[in-house]
Amino acid sequence: MQRTFLLTGSASGIGRATAERLRADGERVIGVDLRNADIEVDLGTPDGRAKLAEEAARMAPDGLDGVLAGAGISGQGLPRETIAINYFGAVATLTGLHPLMAKKPRARAVAICSTAALLPHDEAVIQSCLAGDEAAALEGVMAQEQTAYMTSKRALSLWVRRTAVSKEWGGRNILLNGVAPGVIKTPMTMPLFDDPEMIRLMALSNPMGVEGYAEADEIAELIAYLLRFEGHYLVGQVIFNDGGTDAIMRPDHF
Repeated sequence: MQRTFLLTGSASGIGRATAERLRADGERVIGVDLRNADIEVDLGTPDGRAKLAEEAARMAPDGLDGVLAGAGISGQGLPRETIAINYFGAVATLTGLHPLMAKKPRARAVAICSTAALLPHDEAVIQSCLAGDEAAALEGVMAQEQTAYMTSKRALSLWVRRTAVSKEWGGRNILLNGVAPGVIKTPMTMPLFDDPEMIRLMALSNPMGVEGYAEADEIAELIAYLLRFEGHYLVGQVIFNDGGTDAIMRPDHF
């Protein structure tokens, strides 16, 4: 039986690769992005988040079998937008579409986190994020603009862990998990590979136990699996799909 999945960030990168995998398997995919998508919205704004929920309800009145919160930006020179999209946009996607997932007996949700969550971050901004205080988070991130991306992904990872095991999520058999990619070859990261200094810095910040960076479809493979996971025990996990970066940086944490 065909299932219906909604994916944000569907027009490029990991989101697009996941959409292509699901469609190739005969699933229905509702794509969400700024443009070139079934639902075109800016998840960095309250209006865009509200429109997403409204349009999703219109397009999938019987509910959603799965949701990927995959929209995100890298944060270079856009600290406020990075927090607004990567954290608050992702959380609004998942919470706003929760009622549609609740209509299904076995819905699944995935958030794209990152190994960047292991790097230096702004703890005060993270706490503002987790408290739901977007204004304070957007103001606070200006003090340490260079950590915006890492902060946004760490906050999202913590939110996933805390929310997934709640009565509203795990208690209703809506399994929420995160996927934490390392450096992936996507339109967002490709400019980095043209800069020898950035290649050197990536090697330092993302040490790997394998050769070569991954393509988007390697992450999409895991996401598609999680969105269609049949069991009920896999919940609240942030799974590092990173070539070994997490194991190298935190060998005693598991």
